[in-house]
Amino acid sequence: MKRPVALLMMLWLVVGLMGAACGRPTAEAPLQATTSSGDAATETATGNATAPENGKVVIEYWHVNSENFGGPAVRELVERFNREHDDIQVVEKFQPNMYLGLMQNLQTALAAGQPPAVAQIGYNFLRYAVENFPHLSIEEAASRDPEGQLFLADFLPNILDLGRVDGKLEGMPYSISNAILYYNADLFQKAGLDPEKPPTTWAEVREAARTIREKTGAYGLYLQEPSDFWAQQALIESNGARMLIEKDGRLVAGFDSPEAIEAFQLYQDLVLKDKTALHATWDEGSEAFVQGKVAMYVTTIARRNYVESNAQFTVKGAPFPAFDGKPRRLPAGGNNLFIFAQDPKEQEAAWTFIKFLLSPEAITVWTKGTGYLPARKGVADDPRYLKDFMDQNPLMKVAVAQLPDVVPWVSFPGANGLQAEQVLLDARDAVLTGKKSPEAALKDAAEKVNGLIR
Repeated sequence: MKRPVALLMMLWLVVGLMGAACGRPTAEAPLQATTSSGDAATETATGNATAPENGKVVIEYWHVNSENFGGPAVRELVERFNREHDDIQVVEKFQPNMYLGLMQNLQTALAAGQPPAVAQIGYNFLRYAVENFPHLSIEEAASRDPEGQLFLADFLPNILDLGRVDGKLEGMPYSISNAILYYNADLFQKAGLDPEKPPTTWAEVREAARTIREKTGAYGLYLQEPSDFWAQQALIESNGARMLIEKDGRLVAGFDSPEAIEAFQLYQDLVLKDKTALHATWDEGSEAFVQGKVAMYVTTIARRNYVESNAQFTVKGAPFPAFDGKPRRLPAGGNNLFIFAQDPKEQEAAWTFIKFLLSPEAITVWTKGTGYLPARKGVADDPRYLKDFMDQNPLMKVAVAQLPDVVPWVSFPGANGLQAEQVLLDARDAVLTGKKSPEAALKDAAEKVNGLIR
């Protein structure tokens, strides 16, 4: 049973009070939704209603794709859809602060009875969205469509599993990514390093970062720091830790294990002791890399288009660095498409739009415009769509080769998933600013998260 909207509003007020204490937007001052061009939209993030025009069903699509993170591709797809459909008009609205910001704004919109018809829900919030937000499952939407099962049959079972909770297909897997190591081959050469032999382990990353800092003055590394713990999950789980473990029949935090602490100690040392790694926001770190101020950049393959389009140097890619003798574990980045429309006509329009976004033609635009891996079977190997692009793009090959290393992005159970995510971000900030040791920060965070998900 879905929790009532009144409970959602109460929960949002709690989140809002927490946000106010941390300088984040509260329910009284929600983040403003914008179009992906960056202009303020005519409605805030709490409003979705656009009056029907000429008999069209008008729906909103909420996404996290900023101008340098797939925004132009979103616009192109929405404009193409609107041209091809006389009976439906989609209005796209960018939600700042990535998936956490979208979820916070979505709570407010649901409490006001004005949710978007379709929204991107990060894989890390899959279970939270299912347990707390009224929605139409993809399974149900497909069952209403005579061609729905045929559509779903064109996706591999493990891909569809990214949208399942307890066996039911709740969201439609859309964006799929993993983290790779981008590097500036020109800076490597300037530092006397072989640009054809990038670091393969974190020990080699540390050594290369020291050399680059000493010989060029540039930072050696930036590990992405958006409003999620995705890259840090990859870091600690690749050292043998787990975000969640089962203990006495229930899930508890596992990110305070010795393996996690060791990985975060390396992370802190790179930033504070060696002073070879940059601690900055995701946009700042991305900009620093493309401007040649950082030599190595660990981030999602979904930033490929932005990096290649803006860098004035030779960009190369390598697998996510491993820890000696340990298997690489990379959480699947990206999102599911969820239907939050309540009106039957808007639900039907939302399903039509989702099928369009996952058509081979639209996936081709999406992959080329971002770097996300194609979710649908056969598109990557089809010469009509992505075969030539995939063959000619070495960065994409790196990400595709890492697919066997992909694991689920942790999704915290219960009604406090947003707070649990924020606890991790606070711990990351405390470690990278030197306010706490990795052991103290992660153990404090584990205690708080356990209290939230108990």
